[in-house]
Amino acid sequence: MADIIKKSGRRLARRWSKASVKAGEESREHIRENFVQRISHVRNVRLLVLEWSLLVIVLIMLAVTQAFWFSDSYAEDTFVDGGTYTEATLGDVKSLNPLFATTSSEEALSELMFSRIVAVDYSGHLGDQLAQSITASEDGRTWRVKLKEGLEWSDGEPITPEDVVFTIELIQNKDVNTIYESNFEKVKVSIDENGTIVFNLSAPYADFISALEVPVVPKHILEGASTANLVENNFSNTPVTSGAFLYNALQAGKGGKDDVYYLAANDKYFLGKPMLDSFAIHTYDTKQDLIDAVNAGEVTATAELSGADAEFVWSSNFLKRNSTLDLGAFVFFNTSRGVVASREMRSVIRSGINLTKIREAAPDTAKLDYPLLSSQIELSKYPEIPGYDFASSQAKVAELLAGKDENAKYLDIATVDAGYLPAVANALKEELASLGFEPTVTIYDEDQDFVSNIIAKRSYDILVYSVELGTEPDLLPYYYSSQASASGLNLSNYRNSLVDDLLLAARETMDENLRRAKYETFLTYFVNDVPAIGLYQPNLTYYYNKNVRTYSENLKLATAIDRFTDVTDWAVNKATKNKTP
Repeated sequence: MADIIKKSGRRLARRWSKASVKAGEESREHIRENFVQRISHVRNVRLLVLEWSLLVIVLIMLAVTQAFWFSDSYAEDTFVDGGTYTEATLGDVKSLNPLFATTSSEEALSELMFSRIVAVDYSGHLGDQLAQSITASEDGRTWRVKLKEGLEWSDGEPITPEDVVFTIELIQNKDVNTIYESNFEKVKVSIDENGTIVFNLSAPYADFISALEVPVVPKHILEGASTANLVENNFSNTPVTSGAFLYNALQAGKGGKDDVYYLAANDKYFLGKPMLDSFAIHTYDTKQDLIDAVNAGEVTATAELSGADAEFVWSSNFLKRNSTLDLGAFVFFNTSRGVVASREMRSVIRSGINLTKIREAAPDTAKLDYPLLSSQIELSKYPEIPGYDFASSQAKVAELLAGKDENAKYLDIATVDAGYLPAVANALKEELASLGFEPTVTIYDEDQDFVSNIIAKRSYDILVYSVELGTEPDLLPYYYSSQASASGLNLSNYRNSLVDDLLLAARETMDENLRRAKYETFLTYFVNDVPAIGLYQPNLTYYYNKNVRTYSENLKLATAIDRFTDVTDWAVNKATKNKTP
């Protein structure tokens, strides 16, 4: 049996061997017939082979190039978290306590570090910030404020109604002497059993919400501090904050000038942590120093320059943005001094000056005829302002000046070195000179000396100046008789008992229709009595590095400081990211 198996195995092996030899011979023959013998044929088709080879190479190169060229279609540069944004501001910083913020530098730091009960929102109107809700009684005497839940100070302590009451009581304390004191005169504040803050007013005030745009300070830090020396308290140097940023460090400049205040992102901010890691406020004493810093690229942006300064900002890295503000530039007549005390003379001057030409000295600004804005209140009718009539006005001026002292024709025009105001004042001077006056223009620095010596004493015949009109209509500070004082803002020294009644009634009524009627009647007196002439709405001219994201162009600003409304979205760092299909 074993022999049979061995023989069968040998036969099978021989068959496999023959088959393998045969297959090898057939393979060699196949290669010889289909490849070796045909190699010579390549010579006949070499052009075709070359063409196909080149076509394949071109297709590969096109595919690679297309992938490179169209990579931008699948990726984009986008702003990401991180980095430091630096703003250049003017003025010293004497205190980081927001209740004492007066200079531009202090106001910027206050806005970045502290939240308010209410604040200007994207629409340019006052909206809730720390407040969850604000309600008023029908008579406008009682206002109730409910705070949002989960609010925290930067040290982790909760922000409470007690903090708000403590802040208001500090403001009301005359020893403290804050800039908000007049807003809460004769106002009683308390907390009810539901934790709601209650403001009881001595008189109705329809726009009391505007008084609530006040920063809140922490009771747990300042309670027990000397009120007379509050500005010197350690809190003024290293505050606990509630805003988008918290205090980090101070880099003192040389000789006590050009300080840099570094702020870090506050991860306890109720609107969320900002995209920026930090924000720096670089303070300067002079505008020239600030301009030099902008051109040298030492700062990211500044809100301290006007459109008139554009020629001095030569750096190609900076862009310029104009945002109209709820401010008004006016020609204020001192109705208690010289020839402009005469209503008839003021009317003649208004008709005799070319307002169009004067406004050309403030390009890219919105024309303003009245001291009320449509964003504040919509009126159904406005009184007509007499048109320009130079010839008749010139003759009337000569008639009114006839027989008067030679000095009657001299007019002292005062203004400040801010924005277009100097150019506008000089344009007004030329118009008045053509009418027969001998006007002079004095340009002052806008500082405390100007307020104390010029504004408070009403040391001018005419003042070319801009004032805040606010988000809510309230003209009482500018045209009420009691405000024609050293501490008031009635810059025209305008006194009219009927106007007083109108302004007080408009302030106290909660009836919108009645308020409109009062303001429409007031505007008739404004046009007839000519305490002031409307010129234009000033802009915020913001210079910023073209590679950063700053405040949204859709943001409606009431004042320049409102640019920080969306500061949590500002960014300086970019990264390339793939788009989501």
